[in-house]
Amino acid sequence: MSASPDNSGTAALLIHGLGGTQYDLGSMHKVLRRVGIDTHSLTLPGHGTTPEDLVSVRAEAWLDAVTAKYHEIADRYDTLHVMGMCLGALLAVELCKRVGHKKGKLVSLAAPVFIDGWSTPWYRGLRKLVYRIPGLGARMRVEEEEPYGIKNELVRSIVKAKFERGENFHYRWVPLACVREVDRLRGFVRRGLDRIGCPTLIVHAHEDELTSVRSAHLLHQQIAGSRLVLLDNSYHMICVDNDRDRVAANVLEFMDQDPAAAQPARAAGRAAPMGAEDVERLLEAYRGSLLAGKFELLFPLFAEDVVWNEAGDSPISGVYEGRGALIDLFSRLMDYSRNTFAIQGVGPPAPAGRSIALPLSYQVQDGAQLHMGGATHTLRLRNNAISKVNAQADDPTRDDAMWRRLAAASGREPEGDAIDADTQALTAEALPDAFEAALIERRALAREPSAAIAIRLYACEQQARHGDAPASPEPGATPLDQVRHAAWQRLSGLPADQAQRRYIALVRRLDAA
Repeated sequence: MSASPDNSGTAALLIHGLGGTQYDLGSMHKVLRRVGIDTHSLTLPGHGTTPEDLVSVRAEAWLDAVTAKYHEIADRYDTLHVMGMCLGALLAVELCKRVGHKKGKLVSLAAPVFIDGWSTPWYRGLRKLVYRIPGLGARMRVEEEEPYGIKNELVRSIVKAKFERGENFHYRWVPLACVREVDRLRGFVRRGLDRIGCPTLIVHAHEDELTSVRSAHLLHQQIAGSRLVLLDNSYHMICVDNDRDRVAANVLEFMDQDPAAAQPARAAGRAAPMGAEDVERLLEAYRGSLLAGKFELLFPLFAEDVVWNEAGDSPISGVYEGRGALIDLFSRLMDYSRNTFAIQGVGPPAPAGRSIALPLSYQVQDGAQLHMGGATHTLRLRNNAISKVNAQADDPTRDDAMWRRLAAASGREPEGDAIDADTQALTAEALPDAFEAALIERRALAREPSAAIAIRLYACEQQARHGDAPASPEPGATPLDQVRHAAWQRLSGLPADQAQRRYIALVRRLDAA
């Protein structure tokens, strides 16, 4: 894939990762083109077909391919940057070393100079013994497993669904013989790093599950004048994970471009009045999100100052003001019902004065019984968003009794901001280490916390690391990102040490539970 040829200007050669495609680099092609940088890429030998085709591929074949692509386009541009992700980052580093690249800059994204991340098994070092057994490397498979290098739960679920559908965007496994070639390439990369003379940006995640920050530090120490950026909220696939916008911004700034210029063009002026098609589109998105059980997809449909009135006299009843408050409502629905609450049907919309009424049917597992119920959501729409919701059960007395039973029996996970005495007693010197230990402990919990608690933990971690949330989410934020941002905003003004203590205390309660 490449842009139309040019005889001047700036271009970038982007190199994908092992078993991957351009998906590994997220929207980087699009982002670079928006600022006038032509992008070029290639499919590495053994890729784009089936994993079996990787068995006979040598590291030299990958290096020859990227070198040939580099020479094919280098003379067509005044400036040529080289950027790679994962295996592509190793190839980019080695390419720039071998060709004496000085025509542009080098960007290394999550280069696995060492394979020593937190999810790699303890027996990883034994693979070199297996390499010595003839034929075994071709028969053994290294499976792609969760978390697929992705911390963002929504993106991870999309990737998982693609795998389950058999979409050929990334190999589900690679032969061990191929990993042997990656190991050989890692050896090439570690030798002679001081020969790289071009400006270099190294980007890596603290929580990379495949390769620890030791890889980034080695590159930074041995490549003179290099710049190091470490990310706080991603795993290995940093171009598609939570920090993807920060990665793009850092790359653009490093290439002397304005990140603001890469944002999609937006229509100027006031929002247009809602026509029939706008209303129908909004209602269909609301209906589809409810039926799919994807409450995070509902979130961006609401106005910032939305008011949701959940009628009745039960633990979920009340007035929820603002999008952030809806996190509590949806969390209660799922936590009290032990994730059994599901919308079964949404009837046709009907006018209700200046609002629109939608009849719903739903089911909930109430002990040994399956409770079937109905309700009506009456929506007020404004400026292409839902500004008000009134939710009324068809049989309020019966539904209220059900939610009270479920709440009492749910054994709901610990929440709230209570800080136990031991956590409160941590000294200022001991607190940072205890916080880092809690981050590790959270990943080792016997049971994954509910979405509501996971969002709460995220908000505390961000407040502890970065202070108050920005006024709005990053451009291009996913629905789940928007939910998390709203939860973070609700902690505004909380000192970093108290956010750390809240995080530690909550993880300890989860572990005890």
